[in-house]
Amino acid sequence: MGSFKSLLIAAGLCVAGGIATPVAAAPNSYPLTLDNCGVKVTFQKAPQRAIGLGQNSAEIMLLLGLQDRMVGTAFWPSKVLPQLAEANARVKLLTVEFPTFESMLAERPDFVAAALPTLLGPSSKVAKREDFERVGIPSYLSPSTCLDTKGSKDAYGSRAQLWSTDALYQEIDELSRIFDVADRGQALIADFKAREAALRASVTPGDQKLSYVFWFSSPSPSADAYLGGKNGASGFIADLLGGRNAIQTEAEWPTLGWEGIIAAKPDVIVVANLDRNRWELDKPEAKIKFLTTDPAVSQLAAVRNKAIVVMDGQAMNPTVRTIYGAEQVAQQLKALGLLK
Repeated sequence: MGSFKSLLIAAGLCVAGGIATPVAAAPNSYPLTLDNCGVKVTFQKAPQRAIGLGQNSAEIMLLLGLQDRMVGTAFWPSKVLPQLAEANARVKLLTVEFPTFESMLAERPDFVAAALPTLLGPSSKVAKREDFERVGIPSYLSPSTCLDTKGSKDAYGSRAQLWSTDALYQEIDELSRIFDVADRGQALIADFKAREAALRASVTPGDQKLSYVFWFSSPSPSADAYLGGKNGASGFIADLLGGRNAIQTEAEWPTLGWEGIIAAKPDVIVVANLDRNRWELDKPEAKIKFLTTDPAVSQLAAVRNKAIVVMDGQAMNPTVRTIYGAEQVAQQLKALGLLK
């Protein structure tokens, strides 16, 4: 998405066929009540001091041109989208990792939007929704990550159905209505829908569906790898490109040893590029070095065929980055001759 298009979107315009046209949305009225992940949230007025708790929440707000109404952001696995860097520089960065509840309250927020249940949820070490309720601050959790965590070893929960961008578009629409900029929300949704449709139309799958493993990171080469689960954003990307996720567990972020990954026999390995520097294997070059030098893993057909591609790690979360990630993977696979 170029800067010119971003400016059009911020102005509430839709770009279709190179022509910018206004996108009309119903006028907002307050109090506004939404059902968010089973919780009723009411807004008496549009927020003026919001916190983007998690990269996706922050980037949606920035794409909606709300930087002047944001008092902080936190938890960034990747650097901000380049076209948002200038706007993001005007917003206080609390931390690229998990913030404390106290550090958020210190900014006197009137709204907190969170990207993940580990940032705002029953098992979150950062804050629970009732923590914000007690101090009168409405909160919002990404509909894409409202997952059942009961009986799941994964703190992110499990997903029974394949994620689709419908949940993302719901999130953009609801956040735009919360801030009373619904026209901007509809323009942004229209842009993403056009890109999604164009990508799906541009890919001609081969006779056999490619199977993918999406490797997010690992604490060390000998540790289990964090992988994109069957029905999460990684599964969506594989499906969008006419393939399938080789990892068939419904856990959102399953961990698997390399023996299990070898047994899955992926045709393509997608390695995440992360900027957070928590572990050495956050770096794609470290992942690729391991894949190509480990005695057992290097014998995988995907490695021998050099079918290793790099993708923004944040795209493995169900976010505005997911379409970008799918575009990245498609471009590299076409260059390798694995997609037409």
